[in-house]
Amino acid sequence: MAQRPRVGVTGNGRRWSPSWWCTRIALWLVGARAIRLSVHHAWTGEPLDALIIGGGDDISPEHYGDDVNQQVRLDPERDQLEIDWIEWALEHRKPLLGICRGLQLINVVKDGSLYVDISELRQQTYNRSGLLPTKQVKLRANSKLAALCRKTHLRVNSLHHQAVKNVGQDLQVVGWDLDQFTQAVESTDHTPILGVQWHPEYLFYLPAQLAIFRWLCCQGAACQANS
Repeated sequence: MAQRPRVGVTGNGRRWSPSWWCTRIALWLVGARAIRLSVHHAWTGEPLDALIIGGGDDISPEHYGDDVNQQVRLDPERDQLEIDWIEWALEHRKPLLGICRGLQLINVVKDGSLYVDISELRQQTYNRSGLLPTKQVKLRANSKLAALCRKTHLRVNSLHHQAVKNVGQDLQVVGWDLDQFTQAVESTDHTPILGVQWHPEYLFYLPAQLAIFRWLCCQGAACQANS
């Protein structure tokens, strides 16, 4: 029997982390095995076939050339840990999924920038955070993500107040909310990169959201077969 693809999952280091447990369940449902990576969960050296950069605290503005004195909730150790893992995935061409903060950090590593706080810039979308799929997202019709989800309009959850400002190298925006803030990115080359601004791990009961994890599992299985 083929071994389940091994997916490294970064996130906060707290013992009780709902995001970690939901991501682990989602990956298991699509045939992959999650391996937790954080400042308190060191990598054992077990080979990884794919990587998820999870959601969480804000990214320090120093990483994208903005004002470091702005009021943001930071985790410098996690920033560096995840930057290192993103660079590792890019170097080894491992499939990479960014969730919320993860999308933003992939964008930053690829020389993009962020809005530090979009709360005052919103016109059409509520700033109220929530785990339920209440926010509208439109996907580019010819995008990989639209093909995966089999939809060009999604209802998603929202927990963020930062967003992509300038998109990074070799990335393209393929999803927008009603205020035209970036909600999804893909690579423009053949690198297996996908980033979503929402939290699909809390929506794994929806087929369109579980399909995102299935894509990563399939990409990881291909890497496993070629290793």
